[in-house]
Amino acid sequence: MAEPAPNAPATRDAPWPVALMSEKIAAWIERLGTVWIEGEVTQWQVRGGHVYGKLKDLGQDATVSFTVWRSVAQRLTAEFSQGDRVVALVKPNFWVKGGTLTVQVLELSHLGLGELLERLERLRRQLQAEGLFDRDRKRALPFLPGLIGLVTGRDSDAEKDVIRNATLRWPGVRFRVHHAAVQGDRAAAEVAAGIEALDRDPEVDVIVVARGGGDFQNLLPFSDERVVRAAAAATTPLVSAIGHEADRPLLDEVADLRASTPTDAAKRVVPDVGEELAGIDQARARMSARLGQLLAHEADRISQLRGRPVLALPERIVDDRAEELVRWVARGTELADRTVGDRAHELGRVRAQLRALSPSATLERGYAIAQLLEADGEAGAVLRDPAEAPAGSSIRVSLAAGRLSAIVE
Repeated sequence: MAEPAPNAPATRDAPWPVALMSEKIAAWIERLGTVWIEGEVTQWQVRGGHVYGKLKDLGQDATVSFTVWRSVAQRLTAEFSQGDRVVALVKPNFWVKGGTLTVQVLELSHLGLGELLERLERLRRQLQAEGLFDRDRKRALPFLPGLIGLVTGRDSDAEKDVIRNATLRWPGVRFRVHHAAVQGDRAAAEVAAGIEALDRDPEVDVIVVARGGGDFQNLLPFSDERVVRAAAAATTPLVSAIGHEADRPLLDEVADLRASTPTDAAKRVVPDVGEELAGIDQARARMSARLGQLLAHEADRISQLRGRPVLALPERIVDDRAEELVRWVARGTELADRTVGDRAHELGRVRAQLRALSPSATLERGYAIAQLLEADGEAGAVLRDPAEAPAGSSIRVSLAAGRLSAIVE
């Protein structure tokens, strides 16, 4: 197949050779010239005075290889290592033979602290506006967690400090450790994944994120938005124990409790068994003393009650009430007799008045009552005038001692 002209378009019948395509890519990249870029150093290797490494985007999953030639490396005044965030003046190069893209570093410096602080402040304001730092979101830690989840570096001093001090305070405490990178490009993703994994575990009662301090740039993963949002979304109480005092990563703001060091976190998460036993002994002593005082007080009251006359000589109250009852009975009898006498006298007086007014009393004095007899033999009206009873009339005369019948002549 004939080689196509360099400017001829590639077709199915006349495809470009790989070399031609690679040369064209190299030419296009060559026209880009030099550019300033920023990123995180994920690899830094020095060989023969030259530096070979990789630079990762700060926000997305994108990485590019870079080369710092000896002549440029000798002019660098600062020291660089994996995990550093840098700003670099680079010239992209496409290696035709290997088909790879690299950038040649011409200038290199650490990412400005002011710019990093500005970015963190913007993120802080955003998260604060969303309410992730509000106090009412913070949960209380359990008094005695059955299982503590720990996110920390593998074989780190922070892991040893937390476990050792917590075990000294409460020997029966258990841990579930999730190891993660605590600096570098993998740190934020692994710490966030550790928080999420432990939060999903129903046995974990509290989560501790621990790191043994570090400089500002090494602590940047704990201000990463992924870590902060994972901590805010966790339903399990979370303790931030990054081990620093001067700087406060954003994880401290969203955590339910901030511990100054991993050792402090162990002290805050579990109680001290010695102190708790001493507290129990003190409480029991106070209860015993209080109970003794209460019993002594009640015993004294019973003694006072038993010393009263009514309990010392219980028959006395019966005697007193018996005498009082006799007096009241005598008084009642006297009043009853007097009342009966008065009523009898009054009854005699009323009886005399009635007797004096009674018709029978008049008859006893010699008077009589005459009544005209009707045809049927029944007594009729009382006679008050002789004219009311003509001669031959039958009358009935009522006397004091009885009655008699008579005929008027």
